[in-house]
Amino acid sequence: MAARPIDLNADLGEEVTDDAALLAVVTSANVACGYHAGTPATMRAVCADASTRGVAVGAQVSYADRENFGRVARDVPGAVLREQVADQVGTLSAIAAACGTSVRYVKAHGALYHRVLDDEEQAAAVLAGSGSLPVLGMPGRLWTLAEAAGRAVFLEGFPDRGYAADGRLLPRDRPGALVTDGAEIAARAVDLADRVQSLCLHGDSPGAVDHARAVRRALEATGRPLRPFT
Repeated sequence: MAARPIDLNADLGEEVTDDAALLAVVTSANVACGYHAGTPATMRAVCADASTRGVAVGAQVSYADRENFGRVARDVPGAVLREQVADQVGTLSAIAAACGTSVRYVKAHGALYHRVLDDEEQAAAVLAGSGSLPVLGMPGRLWTLAEAAGRAVFLEGFPDRGYAADGRLLPRDRPGALVTDGAEIAARAVDLADRVQSLCLHGDSPGAVDHARAVRRALEATGRPLRPFT
């Protein structure tokens, strides 16, 4: 039986990594929409390169918190968060269209990613602000609400992050939260590929590009096709 295809996604346009090098490896790009990182110029550069390479573009939405890179939870009223998400998706959609591509999914970033696993109001705001876009993430309130609304949902795994016993990611300040050995990351990616639709490769970690290349080589060595999940 042929191996099931797998997607490789990475957070791009955050001005902290080599976007061009990662775009040569991944199949989906989570593009920062300006609230935690990114500018119209970085969005245009990523979207243009992604369009040329056939890489899917997703909106990486976050709290408006550039100071903390979107990694601090914010108590934003649902109506405000909905408009902030809509603004981010709208901005990226306009830029993507001008570059000959389109926004094909939404993924929350940082603190918002973890908040919407449990917070129904915040999860509903992300959904309301992102139209009918498919959702990339982990099981939780956002996932459940999206499915109930008939939205497509896709499960991602993290070969370069440690997991807790409950299946959630270990907080970054916990021992084992960050996996830094390239060979270990590649091996974990091969293992996770049977259980998820997309593998996230963090672009802001040291050695991110080398790790991404190692993951791609390891997956290709198993004969597994790589393509966008959308």
